[in-house]
Amino acid sequence: MTYNPYTLEQRTILVTGASSGIGRQTAIECARLGAKVIVSGRNAERLQETLGILEGEGHLVLPCDLANTDDIHELAVSLPRIDGLVSNAGYTQLQPIPFLKADTLGQLFQVNTLAPILLLKELLKERKLAKGGSVVFTSSLDGIGATTMANSAYAATKGALSAFTRAAALELAGRRIRVNAVCPGMVATHILDGTGITDEDVQADLENYPLGRYGEPRDVALAITYLLSDAAAWLTGHNLIIDGGLSLH
Repeated sequence: MTYNPYTLEQRTILVTGASSGIGRQTAIECARLGAKVIVSGRNAERLQETLGILEGEGHLVLPCDLANTDDIHELAVSLPRIDGLVSNAGYTQLQPIPFLKADTLGQLFQVNTLAPILLLKELLKERKLAKGGSVVFTSSLDGIGATTMANSAYAATKGALSAFTRAAALELAGRRIRVNAVCPGMVATHILDGTGITDEDVQADLENYPLGRYGEPRDVALAITYLLSDAAAWLTGHNLIIDGGLSLH
């Protein structure tokens, strides 16, 4: 047998937000490393597309609208026992502070912060997360201090998630469940669609990245699979920065 401390063989991993972007790529990489993957998200058709890409057998599709707390409960109840959770679903909405509205904040916090927390709670309550398991949240560089203009609401949601990561890691250490987060800089996904960001804005922003490019979903996905694996067995409560050097400034 080839030595591979990063293997995910004999493990079942739930990936939310798996219909596209980082979530889809994470599901792909988990499957390549031998895991059985359960993909979840709102769009059942796109989840089926993700399922069709995955290597190996035994993968499942379980649609769930994370904006609905009842759906979160039903997802947890319907799951088999899992060894890893990748809580990746999220979105942004650029809005200057004077124009923020309560319903906008509520929706952002529901999907970006409350849903990941409540899903973990339900998994623990239903005893679906195995002892010795690993939880990985997708936070953001915005959530740990390197935010951008008109993005205060999104930064707040991710900041809360990053803080929860540390507290949850301490609380769950007795069960040998590790809890970490990845904090990417800008990744080339569809998260900015509809935000009004222009190509000129993007080119100007790229000058801030020492490695000269935005991240790709695979850059983040491989960091997530590391945190899921035994290679990260002594790592918990960490917010892992993946930003092409942006935070070096």
